[in-house]
Amino acid sequence: MDNLRYIRETIERAGSFTAVPGVGGMLMGSTALVAAWIASHQIGSARWLRVWIVEAAVAAVVGIVGAALKSRQAKLPLVSGPGRKFVAGFAPATLAGMILTAVLVRAGLPALLPGVWMLLYGAGVVSGGGASVRIVPLMGGCFMAFGTAALWLPGLPPDVALAAGFGGLHIVFGSIIAVRYGG
Repeated sequence: MDNLRYIRETIERAGSFTAVPGVGGMLMGSTALVAAWIASHQIGSARWLRVWIVEAAVAAVVGIVGAALKSRQAKLPLVSGPGRKFVAGFAPATLAGMILTAVLVRAGLPALLPGVWMLLYGAGVVSGGGASVRIVPLMGGCFMAFGTAALWLPGLPPDVALAAGFGGLHIVFGSIIAVRYGG
């Protein structure tokens, strides 16, 4: 029995994390579009930032619940070896994003936030996506490209950049993941 458990755990660690939720990604994209619309009507950067922080929390909950449901449906543990690798790759970029958000707001540079957020989110998805199916790192690369564009195009309205990135990319890639990789 110990040998069988060892073999099963070894196979799990070598596998890919397939619980990235396509439907959850589409929902995350939809909530980002709503947040972009709400944020674009805010007066002052503090209110604008509050909208996007709430959106980040909502998106995180949607993503975690979506992954848990997809894992349960596939009868696979969410915190399997590949799942842990995904989180280990994704978490450092997320933490860096939180720290840089505070630093950039304190420095009076909130206009840089959309680019920084998408660049770091993309880096996290690329890193975590190494333990997932091929399309996930590709999605991360697209987020990095959108983040780079947002940083290099200072006249681009921040909510347009965030709607295109967090809204559009999540909806497009979520649709592909839902169709090709089951939900």
